[in-house]
Amino acid sequence: MLDIRDLEAGYGSVTVLRGVALDVQPGEIHCLLGRNGAGKTTLLKAIMGHVRRQGSILHDGAELTSLPPHEVPRRGIGYVPQGRRLFAELTVAENLEIGLMTRRSGREVRERMLALFPRLGERLRQRAGTLSGGEQQMLAMARALALEPTLLLLDEPTEGLQPSMIQLIRDVVTDLRQTHVATLLVEQRVEAVLRVADRVTFIENGHTRETLTADELRGRPELLDRYVGV
Repeated sequence: MLDIRDLEAGYGSVTVLRGVALDVQPGEIHCLLGRNGAGKTTLLKAIMGHVRRQGSILHDGAELTSLPPHEVPRRGIGYVPQGRRLFAELTVAENLEIGLMTRRSGREVRERMLALFPRLGERLRQRAGTLSGGEQQMLAMARALALEPTLLLLDEPTEGLQPSMIQLIRDVVTDLRQTHVATLLVEQRVEAVLRVADRVTFIENGHTRETLTADELRGRPELLDRYVGV
């Protein structure tokens, strides 16, 4: 599904990621853990082509590193960045339409998104910038899922949300397993990671350090102090 090897990435002359290696399997929820500034967000941006990058990023066997950013979503990769980055002046319906247009998804996909997030159906004519934080996160996820992705990238999707919204996001992510959608998730809440993750990779100073299953991590709590603790 996703296979990253020897990835270097950064901003201008500053290199953030060095020799990163990572894989995500179909239907897997693979979480990235690390301190602030470790390179987690940069890794997601590198996959999407939003930063300078070199190395190998294979998605379903196709190399992504030579693609311009606008081509990456068309290959079936959905991205929900930190801060959501909706088109604030456009309506909920118009934001959804942008996601649908990316891979020319049909009306049935739109209806499926509204069934997944019923509150959006009540706000179709409302400008995205006037939604609550939780509603904006719903819209960002619906827009990404409207691509009918095989791989979904989520950057701290539960940040700042109330518990009911956090549970909804977790439910949507875990349900994606049934459709074999792979998820690469950046999350700061360790307890949230352990509830949903199949595997966890620690990133430290731009390097991938250790990858292990959630069950293995529960048995090695010292790793959380080493890579996440302050």
